Amino acid sequence: MNKRWWLLGFLLVLIGLFFAFDLGRFFSLDALKTSQHEFVQFYRAQPIQVIGLYAVTYIVMAALSLPGAAVMSLAGGAVFGFWIGVPVVLISATLGATLAFWAARYLFRDAVERRFGDRLEVINRNLERDGAFYLFSLRLVPAFPFFLINLLMGLTSIRVGTFFWVSLIGMLAGSAVYVNAGTQLAAIASLSDILSPALIGSFLLLALFPWLARWIINIIKRRRLYARWPKPAHFDRNLVVIGAGAAGLVTSYIAAATRAKVTLIESHKMGGDCLNYGCVPSKALIRTANFIKQAEHAQSLGIEQVEARYAFGDVMARVHRIIRTIEPHDSVERYTQLGVEVIQGEARIISPWAVMVNEQTLTTRAIVIATGARPFIPPIPGLEDVNYYTSETIWSLTQRPERLVVLGGGPIGCELAQAFARLGCQVTQVERDRLMMREDEDVVTLVETALQADGIRLLTQTEALRCEKKNNEQRLIVHDRTGKEVALPFDALLCAVGRVARTEGLGLEELGIPLTPRRTIETDGGLQTIYPNIYACGDVVGPYQFTHAASHQAWYASVNALFGHIKRFKVDYSVMPWTTFTDPEVARVGLSEQDATARKIAYEVTRYELKELDRAIADEAAHGFIKVLTVPGRDRVLGVTIVAEHASNLLAEFVLAMKHGLGLNKILGTIHTYPTWSEANKYVAGEWRRRHVSSYLLNWAERYHARRREGK
Repeated sequence: MNKRWWLLGFLLVLIGLFFAFDLGRFFSLDALKTSQHEFVQFYRAQPIQVIGLYAVTYIVMAALSLPGAAVMSLAGGAVFGFWIGVPVVLISATLGATLAFWAARYLFRDAVERRFGDRLEVINRNLERDGAFYLFSLRLVPAFPFFLINLLMGLTSIRVGTFFWVSLIGMLAGSAVYVNAGTQLAAIASLSDILSPALIGSFLLLALFPWLARWIINIIKRRRLYARWPKPAHFDRNLVVIGAGAAGLVTSYIAAATRAKVTLIESHKMGGDCLNYGCVPSKALIRTANFIKQAEHAQSLGIEQVEARYAFGDVMARVHRIIRTIEPHDSVERYTQLGVEVIQGEARIISPWAVMVNEQTLTTRAIVIATGARPFIPPIPGLEDVNYYTSETIWSLTQRPERLVVLGGGPIGCELAQAFARLGCQVTQVERDRLMMREDEDVVTLVETALQADGIRLLTQTEALRCEKKNNEQRLIVHDRTGKEVALPFDALLCAVGRVARTEGLGLEELGIPLTPRRTIETDGGLQTIYPNIYACGDVVGPYQFTHAASHQAWYASVNALFGHIKRFKVDYSVMPWTTFTDPEVARVGLSEQDATARKIAYEVTRYELKELDRAIADEAAHGFIKVLTVPGRDRVLGVTIVAEHASNLLAEFVLAMKHGLGLNKILGTIHTYPTWSEANKYVAGEWRRRHVSSYLLNWAERYHARRREGK
């Protein structure tokens, strides 16, 4: 049997014996008064032994969360006096509380994490920052059941040492009150006489003191932070936004919609990476590449032959035409009409209230930094001597590279590798670990199969060593999984190994605004930097580098920057979807299996294979699956992964369900049009329901129908 069960059983036996033999009668106020004289005599005769016995008894009672702690504290004062009673009571109570804390952690924490891991993670993040303050405040209020504090804190990630020392200090005042009351035991008629409303109020004020002190300290720190910067007598603007990508555009739009005077500064192209280098051009290229793939497999649709001839230059021209078509949505003209002042130029923050652009100083109440991210250039020797591209520069190609090496196995690398392969390039994809590290193995297996079917040579667990030119041939030298050096000749090399936040040249160093270890701007939950009027959002902050995540953050940054002195909002990342636009697409929201396992969250998997879906069969796309993670025994959705041709569209229903707390039963009860891809969502919900029908009810129904057949 598991050691935890043995320990739990032992503790339950002890607690049961305590109540079975009514041992609580020895720890009542009347019993203490009756025996006080005897206890004092024992103490005078053998002080060390009595203190030791008292301490062990108190520790055991506190560890088992048994009633009587208040009487034990009174006994400490009644027997030992104030000056000896306080340290004895305080140390005993703290040791007992720590044992209860440890027992709760050892016995129940893993189980609680498995069932409520996502909620507990939020609590742990808050406790990591303010845990000592929370615990100290609770310890200062004797009216709050201390045994609950011990047990509940044991379920969190707060450190044992922190719990012990904060409890020791926090219980000092309460222990002193009870011990002092014990020295005057004859005057106490009931335990309620000790804690008068006035005394409880005093403790509450004392509990608020650390928070009040912290608030005052923060005010002093902020004043010192702002002290070296002259504050303008008045401000030209309510808000200056730096960067006109998705985050900056939405921030500016919201500010203008609330009638604030806002200036948007962009150093390069309106629309940022998404419009010019990322989402829009890549999806335009993928559309053409997928059409070519469909033409090649026209026979599966009953078409004898389709010939798709194309010029690579025309394909890239179409990509740029799509960009130009969407450009007006993000243009200077449109945002000017919306009430946003747009300035082209390099922005630099010269004070918390001033931004310099084109030799002009703009004063503003608040600033939002939304400068995005740029492709990371790996430090590979010889890279600068060969034709390498990034996700920004690849769109300058006008001739198809016959041999393309893609360095990186993330979403960008996989999407572009597949697109160029379908356009006829010989593609080799190099990844030092495995493809799509954030996804489950079964997802990666399907994607790898699809990429290889398109002719891509996949080299995973392969390290790029150097680039070199030999006999007018460009080559990437790699260290493959067997330990050998292999030369990969190429005409073009695409570096897709990640992105890094654009923080250079903004004046952050002069202002002392810190960066995280990932080189993003450090902000709090409301996207505020160390300066209360300077915010940041989008890729320059993270943690998600998605256009929709940047737009989501932009609302919070804009509202907090403009109205944060009235009400501040914390960004909600609880339901964040994303899609990798390979074929098949990979769409996900919430937890994957590897996430849940790593975070020790209990889950149940329900899976529906799309080979069973009528519409998928009709479309000759009957491959992939929907995988739903739920709370064991319940229909509450923890996460969804879809690998399918239309996965990004199918995901939306699950995003809505998770956001508003709708379970799989609600999806099952919703009418879905036949024959559509969306029916797959209903079918996976039905699969969950089928597995959770009560066997008792089914057996009863079987007997009922049998009786009906007999005419009864």
